[in-house]
Amino acid sequence: MLPCNVIVQETEDEKVEIAAIDPVASMQSVQNESLGEIATIIRAKLKKVIEKL
Repeated sequence: MLPCNVIVQETEDEKVEIAAIDPVASMQSVQNESLGEIATIIRAKLKKVIEKL
């Protein structure tokens, strides 16, 4: 299971802030090449979704 947490919060100036954990950085400590490849794909998908918001 990859950590793909996304945080959506309202800031003090009433704007919305969106953040996501980088799955590639999270999987570096595991040292599993297969998971690294999947994490790269997931990172790209998360980035695409966040950019569209």
